[in-house]
Amino acid sequence: MRSIHGQECVNRKLHLTFCALVALAAAAAPALYAQEDSGPKVEVDWSKTTLVSKSTPTLQVVVNPPLRPGNPLSEASFKALKELGANDVRYVPWLPYPKLAVAELEPPTATKTSWDFTLIDPMTKDFLNATAGHPTVMNFSTIPAWLFKTDKPVTYPEDPNKPVWNYTQGTELRDPSGKELGDYYARLVSWYTKGGFTDELGKRHESGYHYSFPIWEVLNEVDFEHNMTPKQYTDRYDAIVSAIHKVSPETKFMGLALAIPGNNPQMFEYFLNHRNHEAGIPLDYISYHFYASPAPGQDINSWQYTFFDQAAGFLNTVHYIEEIRKRLSPETKTDTDELGVILPTDNKPGDDVPPPKKYWNLAGALYAHLFIELSRLQIDVIGESQLVGVPTQFPSVSMMNWQNNKPNARFWVLKLIHDNFHPGDKLVQTKLDGAGSGDLTSQGFDTPNGHKLLLVNKRNHEIDVAVPSAGHMTALTVDESTGDGPAQSEPVSNGTVKLAPFAVTVVSW
Repeated sequence: MRSIHGQECVNRKLHLTFCALVALAAAAAPALYAQEDSGPKVEVDWSKTTLVSKSTPTLQVVVNPPLRPGNPLSEASFKALKELGANDVRYVPWLPYPKLAVAELEPPTATKTSWDFTLIDPMTKDFLNATAGHPTVMNFSTIPAWLFKTDKPVTYPEDPNKPVWNYTQGTELRDPSGKELGDYYARLVSWYTKGGFTDELGKRHESGYHYSFPIWEVLNEVDFEHNMTPKQYTDRYDAIVSAIHKVSPETKFMGLALAIPGNNPQMFEYFLNHRNHEAGIPLDYISYHFYASPAPGQDINSWQYTFFDQAAGFLNTVHYIEEIRKRLSPETKTDTDELGVILPTDNKPGDDVPPPKKYWNLAGALYAHLFIELSRLQIDVIGESQLVGVPTQFPSVSMMNWQNNKPNARFWVLKLIHDNFHPGDKLVQTKLDGAGSGDLTSQGFDTPNGHKLLLVNKRNHEIDVAVPSAGHMTALTVDESTGDGPAQSEPVSNGTVKLAPFAVTVVSW
């Protein structure tokens, strides 16, 4: 047995050892806690270029009654569009308003035709004037219903301002060769680019217009509208492209414009295979869309996760589409020309009640997040949807406040990005670290105008983020405090930027 004295020594040694461990742990604790409690930090290596940007930020303009001349929202919208000065803006006279979108609403007879641009021209001219000096993407997407086989003639409202959602009936063209379809679009393009056209009866219609159409997108969301198969769409694309090319040989062409690209890999496989097209048909661009769609009953605290989770799924889709494109037609460019959110209340009674103000910042943050991620994937055109949405026509997608006729936060986020980032900028190695870093998206750009960092707060709470502090810094931000106004200066204190909920900020050195 150990002596009592010996046991006391052992106990004393154990006690001292324990105390030493406690002391060490106590000394280490502040550093550990500091590491755990430290907020997000952005590290940028300006010397390491990861890729050179190919991406153009832009938007689409969808025709609807508030854009008609004489409406205060129309004047304000086209003014904002002109001042934005974006390239590759998409213009879409679309199906809910046949009289505002279809130039020949009735089939020709032996004695007369129904060609009429009276209601179509004013908005089209306003759009072309607002985008003068910049390339555009034109898409008169709605095919005259009489060009399809239907059980009975398709009707439409006499009131051009009344929406109708069942105009795109029929799946089989009455002329299976596609010539009749191609001729319609060739005449429409000639109206705007060749001063007029000769109709089916040999009569000349003069417009006096000589606009240039750099890019023509062929139809819209063909996985919904007329439920086209890959072969049907490809055949119709070829017929339209062949006909337009004869009257506008400089025009480039964009295809597909799919609503749900993740459901249609066969569309990309078939359309991008040149063997499925007539000889000489160009495949200059493909396009497709993404809208986040929250469930009914969710509020903004759920939306902040739903939107970005669904965006992650869309980006996975972009990855596989890019692999198909690179394999079958690597020269073809890509335009994601409808990016936005559609709330479940849209186009339902009560949709004239705006969503909470922070929604517009959240939706703007979603676009900024997608701009970063799609730039990293080398997507050529990144288009926000849409300039004007109003009650009965997707009000939650609007970039204009239909109540006060001012651009909302979604527009100002686009302008902030458009003014700071351009094709040819260098994306540099950018790393987010620290607690809460998953709540942010960031990317450093080396631009001709200096080093710039795009920061996006994806969450409904304030975040302090540490940024590289070398040199003089300025910051511009769009957040709830900027309301329906442009980006405002944001203080940068000791290398820290304070991001309000759903803020989008550009830090410049």
